[in-house]
Amino acid sequence: MSRPVYLVDGARTPFLRARGRPGPFTPVDLAVQCGRPLLMRQPFEATAFDLVILGCVNVIQDEMNPARVAALRLGMGEEQVAFTVQINCGSGMQSIDTAYRYIREGSHEMILAGGTEALSHAPLVYSREATEWYGDLARAKGPLDKVKAMSEVRPDFFSPVIGLERGLTDPITSLNMGQTAEVLAHRFGIDRTTADAYAVDSHKRLTAAQKEGRLDGEVLPAFDSDGNAHEHDDGVRPDSSLEKLAKLNPAFEKPYGKVTPGNSSQITDGASWTILASEQAVEAHGLTPIAKIVDSEWAALDPGIMGLGPVLASTPLAQRHGLSVDDVDLWEINEAFAAQVLACLAAWQDDDFCKEILGYDSAFGRIDHDKLNVDGGAISLGHPVGTSGNRIVLHLANALKARGAKRGIATECIGGGQGGAMLLEAA
Repeated sequence: MSRPVYLVDGARTPFLRARGRPGPFTPVDLAVQCGRPLLMRQPFEATAFDLVILGCVNVIQDEMNPARVAALRLGMGEEQVAFTVQINCGSGMQSIDTAYRYIREGSHEMILAGGTEALSHAPLVYSREATEWYGDLARAKGPLDKVKAMSEVRPDFFSPVIGLERGLTDPITSLNMGQTAEVLAHRFGIDRTTADAYAVDSHKRLTAAQKEGRLDGEVLPAFDSDGNAHEHDDGVRPDSSLEKLAKLNPAFEKPYGKVTPGNSSQITDGASWTILASEQAVEAHGLTPIAKIVDSEWAALDPGIMGLGPVLASTPLAQRHGLSVDDVDLWEINEAFAAQVLACLAAWQDDDFCKEILGYDSAFGRIDHDKLNVDGGAISLGHPVGTSGNRIVLHLANALKARGAKRGIATECIGGGQGGAMLLEAA
């Protein structure tokens, strides 16, 4: 059995830049901040869901299985089954994909699927040597043993590193995510000016979307414990320019690298939820779908070129449904790095790449920039890792509806050498 699956509503918090210390919200706090008003505007009770699925990568120690903690705090009932998924940058999309498959196959009728991440709460990590020393000190039984243990302390034992820094380095290739973008920039000839120009445009698009109200209803205010209201993505720089970005030094490959803090995604905190429903649930609750989820695809590749994940995940969707590049009205490609997005666009236009890797007779074609990330992306609004895949699917659905467009693909690269993609059609 294969049933239609609809995305009927969704919302997210503003994405808030990490500023060198833990932000005002934990991952579950964020999920509750956008989940509560989202559920309140539904014509059914919060207990009506069959399942809750939440993507989260950096789970903090006080919120094990954040999906379940969030569900309880949202008043979804003690009997609500909830689980957390993790596939790095694809976690928020994985929650939607899992929900989509459950509903499509007939075992569930309505699922709350989301993603959340508070990167500012990433833990500090001590070295193995420091951890062993702390263990020896704790096991010391008498004064002499304690003095002996204390004598072996080294100053570097008190210099932890941010866990996020370790987490963003691939353990197989030993390349951090920025370095993998540098590999792609070299492979496809992406120059610094082109990458910076893409970044400037991302900020301008998000600025316009905020001013023109295109994110209203999708982005809901978050209120912290001090009574402060966070109403907008706060990493956007309306005054961004090529001249300003040109002054920034390369972040990963000095002095000639193409990837800088200005043309990379921002480290942020944020959450997003989507409501998926079967046709039966839509009719039973009188819901109005935003979009229909048509298909999904996951792909894997060399971790050193993980940024090409969108190409390997999206292309099979197009091939399965007989779609040319012109048949896709809107694209959401998560902006991990400007060079990475531009490399994907270049790969789709490369005859040899498309023949050898994708199985086409010639290049897939050029994606019109007016169809891509029309309201900005992670460079301007941020990339809370477990959330971004959920956000791009939700925003694609809203953008299709707002523009009267028919079809779109949301896709992303995934740390570790993977990619995810979803094909949506207007409902």
